[in-house]
Amino acid sequence: MAKWTPKHEAPEPLEGPVVATITGGTIVWFVLFLVQLPFYGWFDDHGHTWWLWTCLAGGGLGLIGIWYVRGRDAAIKRAASPKPTSAP
Repeated sequence: MAKWTPKHEAPEPLEGPVVATITGGTIVWFVLFLVQLPFYGWFDDHGHTWWLWTCLAGGGLGLIGIWYVRGRDAAIKRAASPKPTSAP
C-alpha cells in the first residue's frame, strides 16, 4: 500500500471573530432551552424531553468552548506581540 501524499498544500486556517461566534452560539442554545422549558409537560408526554436536554448540553458545552477559545485567542495574541529585549 502506497503512502498517501497530498497533491497540493493545505490552505491557511481562517481566523475570524471566534470568541463572538462561540458566545453567540452558546446564548442561542440557552435561549432555546429556556423557550422550551415551559412546555416540559408536552415534551414529556410525547417522549421528546431529549430536545430540552440537548439544548442544555449545548449551552454547557458552549461555556467550555468560550473558556477554550478565550484562552486560545489570548495565547495567539501573546505569541504575536513583540518580546521585550533586555539590554545587559
